[in-house]
Amino acid sequence: MDVVLPVVAEPIGMELDINPTLESNVATPQGTIAGDSIDTAVDSSSSVADGGLLVFIPTNANIKHGSDTNNLSALGVEDGALTAAEHSSGDACPACVDRGESSKRKVKKESWVGCEGCETWYHWACVSMGNDLALVDKWYCKECLQTNPKLTITYKLPTRKSSRKRAQPIYLSSSSSSALASSSNKWLEIIETKALSKDRFQRKLGSEVTKAWLQTDDTAFREPFVIESPEGLGMQMPGWKNGEEGVSDEEAHVAFDVDDVCRIVGGDTPLEVIDVATQSTSPNWTLSKWAEYYKTPASERDKIRNVISLEVTGTPLADQITPPTLVREIDWFHQHWPANRRGKGQFPKVQLYCLMSVANAWTDMHIDFAGSSVFYHVLKGAKVFYFIRPTRTNLAAYEKWSGSEMQATTWLGDLVDEVIKVELKQGNTMFIPTGWIHAVHTPEDSLVFGGNFLHSYNIATQLRVREVEIATRVPKKFRFPLFQRICWYVAEHYVQLLKTPLNTTSTTTAAASTLNTKDSNQLPISLRILEGLVALSDFLMSEVRLIESGGGHGGTDVVVAGRREAKDMVPPDRVKDPSALAREFRWRVRMAVDGESGDEGGGRSAGKAGKGKGISVKRKRGAAGTGANGKEDAAAVATEGVERSRESSAMSTISPPSHNNTPIFRNYVPRQWDSVTRGEGKVARTSGATTPPDVGEKEDIRRGDLETRTDTVVKMRRIADGKKVERETVTRVMEVWTLGS
Repeated sequence: MDVVLPVVAEPIGMELDINPTLESNVATPQGTIAGDSIDTAVDSSSSVADGGLLVFIPTNANIKHGSDTNNLSALGVEDGALTAAEHSSGDACPACVDRGESSKRKVKKESWVGCEGCETWYHWACVSMGNDLALVDKWYCKECLQTNPKLTITYKLPTRKSSRKRAQPIYLSSSSSSALASSSNKWLEIIETKALSKDRFQRKLGSEVTKAWLQTDDTAFREPFVIESPEGLGMQMPGWKNGEEGVSDEEAHVAFDVDDVCRIVGGDTPLEVIDVATQSTSPNWTLSKWAEYYKTPASERDKIRNVISLEVTGTPLADQITPPTLVREIDWFHQHWPANRRGKGQFPKVQLYCLMSVANAWTDMHIDFAGSSVFYHVLKGAKVFYFIRPTRTNLAAYEKWSGSEMQATTWLGDLVDEVIKVELKQGNTMFIPTGWIHAVHTPEDSLVFGGNFLHSYNIATQLRVREVEIATRVPKKFRFPLFQRICWYVAEHYVQLLKTPLNTTSTTTAAASTLNTKDSNQLPISLRILEGLVALSDFLMSEVRLIESGGGHGGTDVVVAGRREAKDMVPPDRVKDPSALAREFRWRVRMAVDGESGDEGGGRSAGKAGKGKGISVKRKRGAAGTGANGKEDAAAVATEGVERSRESSAMSTISPPSHNNTPIFRNYVPRQWDSVTRGEGKVARTSGATTPPDVGEKEDIRRGDLETRTDTVVKMRRIADGKKVERETVTRVMEVWTLGS
């Protein structure tokens, strides 16, 4: 006799182990039934429905009830015990019957799955198409899916334990039971039904990709761009002969492969290998094991796997790789991280990655940590990218989607303005700018080299992406390492640079274009960089306030930990007094931007900015980023309250937020000045003046011609309900010496 147990409406899970001897008690969804009463509980032909499915269980079954699944019960049965005589009874596997086979299969353990629609049970092996039953949430048979197209098979969110990039559970909603639930084929089927924008990104020559281009073209590096042939990039890759710049012909033989990576880096090197089906890390992999897997014919691979996190800096392989010249010229690490602080564990190791992907590998939508930019060279194979522009609205959609249940049911492209498809072939190099959201498909076995880098041309977006990472609780392991520390090194560099005469007077980008652009280091700081430095100065001031708030050693554990981290990230070799440096940095940046230093939260009188000595900027009217039709304007988003005097580029992404009434840290609201008055400025010249001891390179130079420039800013505001008046006078004195011979 069979026992018929009603399955309650709430999701349950059961595991059945057949045992010739029935235990004394049996657990059921409704409670425990005494073993000696099971054979008379109900008749085998009875039907008990309580808002759920009927499970027919033989009397020699030991039933264990669990609650960790969301699908109709997946059953494991030994020796084909869970079978009825005929398909007409509802107990046989319809797939077996259709093939003319018996449901009594000679297997040690048989897993079954029930259709949520018609409540028919199938052997999982008959309908799985190679999927893992443990991932199933709700499953429908082929007939139900064809009858009702609105039905979709859904899957549980996999837990990804380790990867270079932030954990991103893959979107697994399905409209067809014939596709692999979490493979790239499934994604491609979904994408084929979506409207994609054509690739409109620039194709540039390697010789055109220079720092001078970034300095003089405000639209530069706002979007991804592709260099089809690497000549002129100043780049070197493994397998290239000395003096040879790449193999651009996609049919050409590449004299370097995964076996070479294994040989040079070391076969025993531990490796993080991604299981594409779950987007989680598979344990116990080494480079030698991966090389064997990579060489296995595609038809014989047990799973689709991917390697995207092998960083090779410090290995012999790194000696064969040279990033493009532009990367080395603008990368914060290359330019500002001290050379004596580049030992093991002392620096952010993200400069050189080796990516080894087999055909049909897929990496879900993500943003590279801290919004870092990427150079990406396809040494062998091909890649397909799906890009989403990092507008304010798109980033908000990504933040809501990332790490939520929406990832299991929603294609991110449905939440944003557009998705742009870009195809790369062997020999192509692509630059991905700050914050661009992207997914990657590998159509054939591929070998790629690239690297991540932070730079000064999109600082505000880098900081915005970091906020998204914090809001979505990205583990620190997957964030840009030592991010705050590199920001301090950058600030210290620009404080020194802003002291130079080239950057203390008004120098527009247009004026910069008339200078000698062959030496990009001689160019003044562009307005684009200055706007980013405003955001960086506010970020460092928030770090300083966090450090300064620790006088009483109070606060929650989170606050105390944040305070400790902020303090530990200050590099003692360059920054002796973080409070002083942050305030000087902010003052010099704002003087360079609009001739005014502001105070603890901004309060700049932007409307009078043009009267200062710095670069003129103006405020937008109305809400930043909203056009007359109420839709988001890309250029408005890019400036978000700070608009260039000249026309802003439509290709901008996100620039510094407005400092007008914008708090720079939690619970801080800046006080505004009622009036700001600037003096006309005075210039005094003295001939034959005695020079200070620190002026001049020779002992005998003690006199010279002196020009003294004095600028004064007077600020006033009423406080204490108008009963008091604060008045602040800021005087800036610059001396320019013409030394005698």
